Amino acid sequence: MTKSLTKVIYKPDTQSTDEYIVFVNLSEFKKWKEGGKTIPLADVVDAFKVLFSNQGAQGILGAPSKQQLDTTFGTTNNIDVVTQILEKGKEQSGNGFSSGGGTANVTRGSFAIDSKGKGLTGI
Repeated sequence: MTKSLTKVIYKPDTQSTDEYIVFVNLSEFKKWKEGGKTIPLADVVDAFKVLFSNQGAQGILGAPSKQQLDTTFGTTNNIDVVTQILEKGKEQSGNGFSSGGGTANVTRGSFAIDSKGKGLTGI
């Protein structure tokens, strides 16, 4: 079964590489964005997890600090932050992925992909 990835990306400043990201259910997000604010956010977002990257779209995603959330959004409340990202952010769909589609030899290691030349110590 293939599931498509859709994320909403909010960039607080056009010159900055900082991005805040929330994964959403595309059909519910479109309904919510078109004025269906009565749809529960639990149906719109895939998880109430705000991710942060200061390296742009290709960077490593991590959790933002409370200070970053407070500085950017004026609050550390997860629901308020997610709502602002959904309202101000831009939708970006990605390629689909299959869950449990293949097996790999787990004895080969961590399957970490090093695209920065740091080895496994930088991940």
